[in-house]
Amino acid sequence: MKTLLNHLAAPVIAASALLSSCAKDPVKNLTDEESRIYITNYDSTASFGSFKTYSISDSVAVVSDGALKKKSLNETYAVFIQAVKDNMQQRGYQLVDKSAQPDIGINISEVVNSYTGVISYPSYWGYYDAYWDPYYWGYGGYNYYFPYASYAVYSIREGALSIDMVDLKDAGTDKQIKGIWNGLIRGSGIFDSKTAASQVNALFEQSPYIKASAN
Repeated sequence: MKTLLNHLAAPVIAASALLSSCAKDPVKNLTDEESRIYITNYDSTASFGSFKTYSISDSVAVVSDGALKKKSLNETYAVFIQAVKDNMQQRGYQLVDKSAQPDIGINISEVVNSYTGVISYPSYWGYYDAYWDPYYWGYGGYNYYFPYASYAVYSIREGALSIDMVDLKDAGTDKQIKGIWNGLIRGSGIFDSKTAASQVNALFEQSPYIKASAN
């Protein structure tokens, strides 16, 4: 599958070596909107114009560390689902029940992954004498020395929203359903009902090829 990767709303940050050390860290001071990255992938061989109907799941799958935990519907999830419906209607597709053999199937998932690791600070204690002078202990001319490195264990929990389109019209007899489009949103404050619609809109805006034929 040939894919296209696009990034929207990913901040471009230029840093100068001449900046004062007291200046704010631009990464740490990003707004939720500035932190978000929108990525779309699609099958370049898919004929989006040939599809007429679609069906969308009535809940959002919560996937944690690669495993499906539950399917849920809350206020924010409902806004995401409705935003997808609105965009599909604007692109000329008709919403039908999943029992009506739709051309396209759409799933929405909240994807949460946890990462852990170990980081070493072997030079950390080299700064110790900046706070305590060895003269304090009566050892003028000495430096502090620790015969071991300092380690820290870190843990990161990252969330994302994934919207997947699959081709049901041309599903083969090999019991495989081909994915034809994926939209992924990563960043901060994703699961906010106030911004859910605009986030979905951003994915569709960079996917102009998703459009039903007028015929």
